[in-house]
Amino acid sequence: MSKQVEDYASFSVRDFVAATAAKTPTPGGGTVAGVVGALATALGEMVLNFTRDKKAFADFAEMHESLASRFARARGMFLDLMADDAAAYILYTEAARCEDAGKSEKMASALAAAINVPREMTALAITVLDDLLKLAENCNKRLYTDLAAAAILAEAVVNLSNYNVRVNAASLSDKRMADEICQASARDCKRAKQRREKIEKIVSEYL
Repeated sequence: MSKQVEDYASFSVRDFVAATAAKTPTPGGGTVAGVVGALATALGEMVLNFTRDKKAFADFAEMHESLASRFARARGMFLDLMADDAAAYILYTEAARCEDAGKSEKMASALAAAINVPREMTALAITVLDDLLKLAENCNKRLYTDLAAAAILAEAVVNLSNYNVRVNAASLSDKRMADEICQASARDCKRAKQRREKIEKIVSEYL
């Protein structure tokens, strides 16, 4: 029987931090990456909420409405990915303990999940960075430092996910596939860095 996945998204901040510090494998770096991604998105939403419906930005109302929906969706997806990461770890540990004939198949599925979840987090974080960049050009400049913080956190998600991808890809039997996955992850790190730098450049020109 599979171990039940904790609903970490329902934890208080204090309890989640304590659970992360505990001598247990979950929540670990992947779950924390999901929290960081949700916080990055939430900061973007805060900047947007202090910008929407202001006369100075009336020409961008349609774009702001679209960003509001996208941010809200992304925040929810990051919280869902927290649970997916913990579930992937449970699959992996169960596959590792398996002693029947289906062990190799179960391990392949577990590794796929352990790689796919951080890859999904990466794609989502880059999407959030793209939206933060759009917002940076048309938002309340008094919230620029919060916007920069959001960009830094979103990039951190990509870097954290890259480590999880690399450590799990190393166990793949298909080394060519493992190499391709790691190369794609490395390219995404560069993409995230470029977007964060663009946002910080806009912010620094104002400060």
